[in-house]
Amino acid sequence: MPRDLTGLPIAITGASSGIGAATALACARAGMPVALAARRIDRCEELAEQIRRQGGRAIAVEVDVVDPAACQRLVDRTIEAFGSIYSLYANAGYGIESAVDATSDAELRRIFEVNFFGTMNAIRPALPHMKAAQRGHVLICSSCLAKIAVPYYAAYSATKAAQAHIGRAMNIELEPLGIHTSIVCPVSTRTEFFDNVRTEQGGKRLVVHVHPRFQQTPEHVADATVRCLRKPRPEVWTSLGTRLAMALCNAFPGIEHFKLRPMVAQRAATSPVPNTRV
Repeated sequence: MPRDLTGLPIAITGASSGIGAATALACARAGMPVALAARRIDRCEELAEQIRRQGGRAIAVEVDVVDPAACQRLVDRTIEAFGSIYSLYANAGYGIESAVDATSDAELRRIFEVNFFGTMNAIRPALPHMKAAQRGHVLICSSCLAKIAVPYYAAYSATKAAQAHIGRAMNIELEPLGIHTSIVCPVSTRTEFFDNVRTEQGGKRLVVHVHPRFQQTPEHVADATVRCLRKPRPEVWTSLGTRLAMALCNAFPGIEHFKLRPMVAQRAATSPVPNTRV
């Protein structure tokens, strides 16, 4: 039977835009009090006000997930405002487009610091409260790229794979305590990330791995996430076709190589792309 989410508080990192913001709105519509967390606190405050105008409950907390103290503050503020914390959605992260040999150690460490260790920083303070309550739901925004290696996105997909492995293990470890863990695996989504990269490289074209017409909206991902909160499952996929394609590429790596090889030629025809954090 689907869980009634009314009154169950959720804290969401990376909530200032894209999937995080759309999920916050969807959760609020489902009756969940929402704590919105991001570095861009002004955007979180605007979104919190929008939720309140629509009859929901929301607060905004300035958080950089690389700071464990800030993540602890997010959990504390959530409990202070709403009385408890039922769900923590580790959604904050960024991507870079760079060849493996051109990616510096500093760039690799930074993206793991934000995407992977930032996820752990966000989750850890919430777990003692979930364990005490003997219920809860941890969400981790991974990616379909957690399942395959895409040229020029290896650093990003490596962080997403690490998130996926941690999340799947946590689901098994914490289930006896009444706590679910789900990894969300969106396909390419229409967010401001691609616009920011394009702006920084002077409007030049990115290496295309998904045609824009096949990109999904953040709202599509958000709705799937709320369904998972109601009926927990280990992974949330927003495209059955993509899920099956990833499984096929894992079973037969030669297919992946054949399909993705044109990206290398495409990259050679464009100027170098700068790494971008959003």
